[in-house]
Amino acid sequence: MIQYVTLFALIIAFLMLLGVIFALQRVAKTRPDGGVVGESGFTLEGYSYALILLAVVAAVGICYVLVRDTPWAGHIMEWLNIVVRLMHITFGIAWIGASFYFVFLENALNRTDNVREELAGNLWAVHGGGFYYLEKYKSAPKVIPKSLHWFKYEAYFTWLSGFSLLFVVYYFNASSMLIDPRVLDISPLAGVGIGVASFVVAWLIYDGLCRTALVRSPWFKVIGFIIATAFAYFYAEVFSARAAYIHFGAMLGTLMVGNVFFTIIPAQKAMVKAATEGTPLDPQLGKNALARSLHNNYFTLPVLFVMVSNHFPSTFGHSYPWAILAAITLGTAGVKHWLNLREKHQTDTSVWVLPAAVALLLGVVFVTAPPAQNSGSAAASCTQEVGISQVNLIVQKRCVQCHSAKPTDDVFKSPPNGVVYDTPEDIIRLKDKIMQRVVVTKTMPQNNKTQITQEERDLIRCWIEQGALNK
Repeated sequence: MIQYVTLFALIIAFLMLLGVIFALQRVAKTRPDGGVVGESGFTLEGYSYALILLAVVAAVGICYVLVRDTPWAGHIMEWLNIVVRLMHITFGIAWIGASFYFVFLENALNRTDNVREELAGNLWAVHGGGFYYLEKYKSAPKVIPKSLHWFKYEAYFTWLSGFSLLFVVYYFNASSMLIDPRVLDISPLAGVGIGVASFVVAWLIYDGLCRTALVRSPWFKVIGFIIATAFAYFYAEVFSARAAYIHFGAMLGTLMVGNVFFTIIPAQKAMVKAATEGTPLDPQLGKNALARSLHNNYFTLPVLFVMVSNHFPSTFGHSYPWAILAAITLGTAGVKHWLNLREKHQTDTSVWVLPAAVALLLGVVFVTAPPAQNSGSAAASCTQEVGISQVNLIVQKRCVQCHSAKPTDDVFKSPPNGVVYDTPEDIIRLKDKIMQRVVVTKTMPQNNKTQITQEERDLIRCWIEQGALNK
């Protein structure tokens, strides 16, 4: 009964959201500047994008309720994962590419050689078999062209698709993917609520700091990194390590899209309005937008790392995953800082930035390495020879629920990454992967769903250290 009531409520909400979105878009097209609401710079069109998020969530929720507890559940969820992930990657490439390009453009502008009075700089470039000439105005041109391109939809749809992917992968399967009882035994609903609320809290803290005089001080970066590290620690103490990393990336992504929606685009709309009406423009608006755009530029590499981190258990599988995440965030941001300095031709004054960033990242590689085994370690801890039959019994009991040609797990209906352990030969062939995931990082089984014991992990280690013998 509850399932039908939920489905009915989601369908009604979805249809109502579609109606409101259509109405807002239609009204916005008939009003200048997309229908500015008050003095905040927000528009009817902008509000419609916020409602699109809710509509997407409602649509995904309808699909989830329809297929839940049916043979179609795993199949539909896998295709949702594929489609939403592809959208997220596509929009993310467009957004991050635009961020990289415009920060490069700002850094590389010619500001002195034959620059007209109304220009802040210009740049000659060659690409794709053609020459390009770009100019940046100090404020605005005398006449604003009608065909003015806005770089905002890439950001909005990257976040919308990413938030939807968070639901598909982690929130709809919260008991398996989000919650690890060994970390914190909470209900799936509580976990989802904590995750979503943390994004709001992070934005309020970050935006509040940006509105203080501290933003112009070097201490802003130090305090910002400390706060980011605190969020990494918080996520690692609440969620599974893998989910903690993804939430950290989603938190940074939320800050980035918040910068676009609440600061950068309103400032650009104010610039266009002032230029169109011939009224004075507060120059601080442009400075604030440029600062937030630069913040986004530094967030990009840490976010990109988080997007691929779920494939590398050496990072999130460490005993202190939050510290590894903080170190990689600082190191990758340092690499981006050096690239920005290089574009400004200022690397001579900060030659230490890249070596320091690389040293930090190499330090992470060293710290996350498995403990070295001395020559007698295997003999000392393994009192008898372990055969493949013993290992196969463990694998069939703890692993093939997911890693089989025909999984029986309630979440995975096809083997993750195509990895199967149906035969002893499969186990021997993938012994290195098993060593990394089961013995060293202990990130498999996922959240120890099948309750593998430490004794069983040690037995697998002994078998591998003894040569992974097929006997």
